[in-house]
Amino acid sequence: MPKSPKSLSGNQIRQTFLEFYEKRQHQVLPSASLVPEDPTVLLTIAGMLPFKPIFLGQRQSEFSRATTSQKCLRTNDIENVGRTARHHTFFEMLGNFSFGDYFKEQAIAWAWELSTKVFALPPERLIVSVFREDDEAFAIWRDKIGIPAHRIQRMGEEDNFWASGPTGPCGPCSEIYYDFHPEKGDKAIDLEDDTRFIEFYNLVFMEYNRDVEGNLTPLKNKNIDTGLGLERMAQILQQVPNNYETDLIFPIIKTAAEIAGLDYAKSDEKTKVSLKVIGDHIRAVVHLIADGVTASNNGRGYILRRLIRRVVRHGRLIGIAQGEFTTQVAESAIALAEDAYPNVRQRDDSIKAQLQREESQFLKRIENGEKLLADILATKPQQISGVDAFTLYDTHGFPLELTQEIAEEQGITVDLAGFEIEMEKQRQRARDAHETIDLTVQGSLDKLAEHIQGTTFLGYSEPHSIAQVEALLVEGKAVESAESGTDVQIILDQTPFYAESGGQIGDRGYLSGDNLVVRIEDVKKESDFFVHFGRVERGMINLGDTVTAQIDRACRRRLQANHTATHLLQAALKKIVDLSISQAGSLVAFDRLRFDFHCSRSLTAEELAQIEEQINTWIAEAHGADVAIMSLTDAKAKGAIAMFGEKYASEVRVIDFPGVSMELCGGTHVNNTAEIGVFKIVSETGVASGIRRIEAVAGPAVLDYLNLRDKVVKELCDRFKVKPEEIPDRITNIQNELKASQKELDAVKQELALAKSDQLLSIAESVGEFKVLVANLGDIEPDALKTAAERLQQKLGESAVILGSSPTEGKVSLVAAFSTKVQKDKKLQAGKFIGEIAKLCGGGGGGRPNLAQAGGRDASKLPEALDTAKRQLIEQLQ
Repeated sequence: MPKSPKSLSGNQIRQTFLEFYEKRQHQVLPSASLVPEDPTVLLTIAGMLPFKPIFLGQRQSEFSRATTSQKCLRTNDIENVGRTARHHTFFEMLGNFSFGDYFKEQAIAWAWELSTKVFALPPERLIVSVFREDDEAFAIWRDKIGIPAHRIQRMGEEDNFWASGPTGPCGPCSEIYYDFHPEKGDKAIDLEDDTRFIEFYNLVFMEYNRDVEGNLTPLKNKNIDTGLGLERMAQILQQVPNNYETDLIFPIIKTAAEIAGLDYAKSDEKTKVSLKVIGDHIRAVVHLIADGVTASNNGRGYILRRLIRRVVRHGRLIGIAQGEFTTQVAESAIALAEDAYPNVRQRDDSIKAQLQREESQFLKRIENGEKLLADILATKPQQISGVDAFTLYDTHGFPLELTQEIAEEQGITVDLAGFEIEMEKQRQRARDAHETIDLTVQGSLDKLAEHIQGTTFLGYSEPHSIAQVEALLVEGKAVESAESGTDVQIILDQTPFYAESGGQIGDRGYLSGDNLVVRIEDVKKESDFFVHFGRVERGMINLGDTVTAQIDRACRRRLQANHTATHLLQAALKKIVDLSISQAGSLVAFDRLRFDFHCSRSLTAEELAQIEEQINTWIAEAHGADVAIMSLTDAKAKGAIAMFGEKYASEVRVIDFPGVSMELCGGTHVNNTAEIGVFKIVSETGVASGIRRIEAVAGPAVLDYLNLRDKVVKELCDRFKVKPEEIPDRITNIQNELKASQKELDAVKQELALAKSDQLLSIAESVGEFKVLVANLGDIEPDALKTAAERLQQKLGESAVILGSSPTEGKVSLVAAFSTKVQKDKKLQAGKFIGEIAKLCGGGGGGRPNLAQAGGRDASKLPEALDTAKRQLIEQLQ
């Protein structure tokens, strides 16, 4: 009897993998956030991404070996989720990494030992692939491990040569596959047959650097980057037919099935697909929100919103119409993940609140989609076009399955081929925009990194320092010198300038030397390098020059005051509003501060007043700052606040104002709260679903703010001839007078439009049994135009009326009013008709079948549009 794999739970597989490599001198590191440090990548899409600077040689690793279980999220294959055995959006990648330490032979040996000895996978069920030109790996597998040559498959570059982008580190890879059907024999091994084989372990041998011309040169330090799919190994060890039925996901599926009153085992394939999508997506959603992502219409927020809506949509498809469905399945996902990822339980309330809001909003969208579909069906089409079905799906979030279901009730079909054409266009757009891990940096910094060390930051204690010019760039290209008037980017060996980070903008100041002055306007950080952006104002700067680097102390004091104020603001919010409030982003500038935070409601005027008073009290109490470097574990144990989604090193900087605020922070701060002087809230607004924003000023910036407000008040007093306290009443009176005048003007315009329209009755043309009237009413407003069209149509009887106007310069307003017989007998819809006509004026619109409005941006096209409308009406009514 062949040996069976060892049966382990998902948590046991993860722990076993990490312990295996920990015993082999690998440092166990926590998973990085799904929100990566790398600005070129939207989400963490691979286990190696957190180590990118190390692979580039930009940062020295603290360890020569590491192992992780990394949360990953990809959406480029989202349509396959639930339909195949192992496509996912969220997944965990178990990895072991070597940074210039061991290489192919050791990586292969350990991968084999782990697979066959620890996880007890039968060797006769394993197949290996190598890059077609990698004779070294082939020989190791054959001669050292003992795998028969015919079970080692040579594959091409597309499958077995890893490269994250057109340039940068790359290399061949070797993969281990599990064979579900060894009884089929070894004669026709096809690793593309995913019903038989599953790739579960990928070993990347990062040994080359590829330049812009495609040339490969050996890396000085060769690295190992591996990935073992946790979900795939769970499928193998738990001997279930797909990843979804493992203990990592199936409890979520079971919860969803129970809510819908279903038995998963007895469900049809279509229902199982929906349950699998729910199980997969809710895991992704829970971890995204836990890592600080908020649903929106852009970037990561859009991905989150799209996943939530797909969960709701598939819940509806299996009979769950409404209610707090998503929060119930989320609780199941949180319970499964909390042991390995405690932050999901810590963010429990935030996760469920956001899901509840998004579910409710999307259900309303579905209701709107049903109304739009009803308008389409009212035209009695023989088939719903692919374009209409896709517009409902993509623009309005209305499921194709619902469109089909409702259409079938009316005895018509949906053009699925046309829908698929539109869907493929969208997929292509997604593929074009799909992100890869780019292991290069802008300009020439990747080449410079091989020759210079990272910048040493002295700015916490030194406002100025002597420094050497290590790199000099003009427009991103390395140069030897730059003369007066040139914009430059400069890298120094050491600097007092703070580089933009953690929401705080970079310092300003000067570099100086013999007859040399360079004004520095900004400083940004690229990996371990501080790039100083400035302009040579006098003299010439040369590569290798020794310069004096001096920050602008007044600007630094403003930054310090505003940055410390953000810490006090967060402390006050937690104390006065809600202890669970957490930071969602910030900006610390010279003239203001901005603090975004997770909160489901707006703050009251009373709460804002209390917050402002509390912060100014702390300022007056003169709390001193204690700054310490300590381990991340010790900092959290002491209660230091860390920002969700932020990646921290093993040692962190803690800013503590005892009894008031303690946070992990790399920014610059005052030594005592008294140095801030005063704090003033400017505004509190909502910026996204569940995210509020407070803008404020502190320190010297408060005087700027007050001076500006004082100037505005004085100007208003002079204009209105009133005292400052009388300004609100004066403005209210003016507003009331303006409203009254506007009402009178609107009434006059309405009368004018009706008077003009009555004169048009005589020019209506007869087309068979119908009357057609198309006219331009000049500068009549849209509302008056609509009233006129409606009145004309009623007076003309069975008729079609099109009116146009240009109410303001460049703007076009159009209205269509059709009688009942025009709609039913001639199948003409006012909304569709006027929408097409508006396109001729660079616009669009629509509405009901009997009355509809549209607009445009090109008034010069209005005469042509009206002529076209008249011609088409006559043709279609004859």
